[in-house]
Amino acid sequence: MNFPVPSKIVCVGRNYAAHAAELGNAVPTEPLLFLKAPSALNTDGGEIVIPSQSQQVEHEAELGVIISRQCKDLADDVDVKDYIGGYTCLNDVTARDIQRHDVQFTRGKSFDTFCPVGPIIVEDLDTTDLNVICRVNGEVTQRGRTSQMVFPVDFLIRYISRQMTLMPGDLIATGTPSGVSKLSSGDICEVEIEGIGILRNPVK
Repeated sequence: MNFPVPSKIVCVGRNYAAHAAELGNAVPTEPLLFLKAPSALNTDGGEIVIPSQSQQVEHEAELGVIISRQCKDLADDVDVKDYIGGYTCLNDVTARDIQRHDVQFTRGKSFDTFCPVGPIIVEDLDTTDLNVICRVNGEVTQRGRTSQMVFPVDFLIRYISRQMTLMPGDLIATGTPSGVSKLSSGDICEVEIEGIGILRNPVK
């Protein structure tokens, strides 16, 4: 299935308690939302380019959710599966030093190439307890399960739809497990999600 270019990439911060803790943050009482520029989109095999403005670019392995049709103000009893076009691997690449400097997330998350997705879109997948892994140069740096999310996928879609209208092709990044670490030129970064496959990107 083909989807339009997303009008927005909606990300969920600190949605794994261990990741919130490793960055010294409390677990949010409601989803912490921020936007990543659609121009950051990258593909499986595309290079992640470290910008000259940052000395601390890090990987964040995440489950990506693609919206299939307009979605606004969903009630609690609505089946969100009717609004999901598929699932994919996503790397929410982050300039951590810039994020800390700016306090808000936009600049540190939105450099070109900072949102690799792929390698495929899986249309039907039970996301309640999937293994999420990141490897850098073959070494596992992140390992978690979607069952550890503070806010699960169904809740997130309903919640986001009440803040902003989701359009076909819009992409939701559902949060990352602990273990984020620095990327350097020459690295190969892989995001693997059970039932989807491996998203692989070189770093330069």
